[in-house]
Amino acid sequence: MKAVVFDKLGGPEVLRLADIPKPEVKPGTVVIRVRAAGINFADTLFRQGQYLIQPQLPDVPGVEGAGEIEAAGAGVSNLKPGQRVAFIGNKAYAEFALAPAAQVIPLPDSMSFEHGAAFPIQVLTAWHMLHTCHNTAPGQTVLVHSAAGGVGIVAVQIAKAAGAKVIGTVSSDSKAALVKEYGGDDVINYATKDFAEEANRLTGGRGVDLILDAVGATTLEKGIGCLAPFGHTILYGRAGGPPEPLNLFQLFPRSAMASAFTLNTVATLPDLMRRGIEEALRLVMHGKVKLIIGKSYPLAEAADAHRFMESRQSTGKLVLNA
Repeated sequence: MKAVVFDKLGGPEVLRLADIPKPEVKPGTVVIRVRAAGINFADTLFRQGQYLIQPQLPDVPGVEGAGEIEAAGAGVSNLKPGQRVAFIGNKAYAEFALAPAAQVIPLPDSMSFEHGAAFPIQVLTAWHMLHTCHNTAPGQTVLVHSAAGGVGIVAVQIAKAAGAKVIGTVSSDSKAALVKEYGGDDVINYATKDFAEEANRLTGGRGVDLILDAVGATTLEKGIGCLAPFGHTILYGRAGGPPEPLNLFQLFPRSAMASAFTLNTVATLPDLMRRGIEEALRLVMHGKVKLIIGKSYPLAEAADAHRFMESRQSTGKLVLNA
């Protein structure tokens, strides 16, 4: 089968299309004919050897996708060959992928494979930060960094569906328009304005109740300065580089809280995973959350897709079509 492979760590140029063995089904898993694979910033870190999970060279990137089940392993009773699904797994930049049955999501007939590939990581990450890590409710104010990106634009919509006021931060005015279109109440261009000062101004000095931070180095510490009393900041990425160690005494003035999130933790808790899938899918099917495909690439152009993601010009979800 065809797959995107890298046999050394480095930039996008290390990615190449190659023929590798097709995965064999195992107990508790399914083999999926991948039609579309989601591209995540985590994939670029994996390619560089900077992700939580280290590559076993040669390796294949990709942690989510959508397609049809080709084979179901022993013990799998709720999934059948031919069924349309999305999934969280490994080595998704390929024509076929192996996924644990517990992390396979039946797709509604109305959802395309591209939109299916855009669902697992970005929507579940946003949903769990807003509803598992935090109890987002009407009257709260949520600040979403990288609000035009894959997770960000979904988080804006889920927070609005929960009744919160949403402030997004972006790097350009064109991205600001997109965030406004999908429910952002206010949008801050952090390239021209200090986001913490603006957030405090927009909230009349009270600050925000929740910050969703995928940037890290340039935002985490500054964000603490615009938290409301008992406010909460959640770090779930480091697109701007890893932050400096946090001085917990900075949290004292407003009894604030800082935490971290990875969907990998939720994946170890099947009941919580299933609840997130059901609730997030309900939002999508009821039109409260729209999945935005920013750009699609064929497998052979995975390196170009990574370059585009790292340029910080992308909006919505980038996908590879297999």
